[in-house]
Amino acid sequence: MIRVFLSSLFMIAYIYFGYPLAVWLLSRIFNHKVKKSPYEPKVTILIAAYNEKKHIRATIENKLALDYPKDKLEIIVISDGSDDGTDDIVWLFADRGVKLIRQEPRRGKTSALNLAVPQASGDILVFSDANSLYDRDSLRFLMENFADPAIGYVTGKMVYVNPDGTTIGNGCSAYMQYENLLRDVEARIGSVVGVDGGIDAVRKNLYREMRADQLPDFVLPLMVVEQGYRVVFEPRALLMEETLNNSEDENRMRVRVSLRALWALFDMRNLLNPLKHGIFSLQLLSHKVLRYLGILFIASLYASNIFILRKSLIYRLSFLAQNLTFAIALAAHYLEKNGKPSGILYIPYYFFLINIAAGRALFKFLKGEKQVIWTPRKG
Repeated sequence: MIRVFLSSLFMIAYIYFGYPLAVWLLSRIFNHKVKKSPYEPKVTILIAAYNEKKHIRATIENKLALDYPKDKLEIIVISDGSDDGTDDIVWLFADRGVKLIRQEPRRGKTSALNLAVPQASGDILVFSDANSLYDRDSLRFLMENFADPAIGYVTGKMVYVNPDGTTIGNGCSAYMQYENLLRDVEARIGSVVGVDGGIDAVRKNLYREMRADQLPDFVLPLMVVEQGYRVVFEPRALLMEETLNNSEDENRMRVRVSLRALWALFDMRNLLNPLKHGIFSLQLLSHKVLRYLGILFIASLYASNIFILRKSLIYRLSFLAQNLTFAIALAAHYLEKNGKPSGILYIPYYFFLINIAAGRALFKFLKGEKQVIWTPRKG
């Protein structure tokens, strides 16, 4: 049991600290800089929307106000069976060149993109969520990367805002900051593993049609890597998006994203062969596969610790530390439920939330479950 305990502890430490440190060290040795320069290709922004009456007007106005040549910018909104008046709002912008494509019946975001891409005139496709607001210069910053012919896919920097100061919002913001730092160093050694989905761009000729159940934010970048191109991070291309403000919505969203990511990893498992794909295979294994299996290491650490309590004071202190961490997370959950600020307690709370969500997704994956459609900001 001591070996199980030590192995579990090592894996948890490696996933969240060891891997980022290893990537940072490698980035100091292999710093593959992107050859950026001003570049203005024809761009099509694709916005998949389902019942986004509340946000779609602001999102379209935001895209029309971007600092980019108007004759080189196309905006297409794909309404995925919306029935709340979303389409009527989009039609108001028809005289400004915004196009509406209606997908009926509702088939989900991936099918919506598959439907729209053949109708897009841009050389570069940009994917935006229906509530994503870009900084004015974001599009230019994304395009500068495509001046380098080795670059096939670029993801921007998502900045979560939490105006209500909720526990879940703070956790989500902190987690995104951690992910952005990791993407920054990953890009220096070749390609990033994870992207945002709300501010991404790809060369149109690299787009490949995906199944409705596949997660485009995950599968498409992997397809680009498979075709021999790099996927990079552009920290100057900023996307502002409000966090979810309660644990139920966040948990549903995390389960849905994790489940679709697990299926994506299964579909693209050929990329896990280091003999063919080198260091990227190890990145994919460390950043994604092991991350989604994290709950197993957390559970085995706790369970094995019970059996070795009497062997040493160190194991008793370890068991105490784990229980204190669980208690802190529960306290943060209680404070959230009662509308009270949790301070720094949100860190262990959010850590357990995303790992439990990944565990639920893993269970669904093993049962063969898939999820194609969902309600935005509700999972």
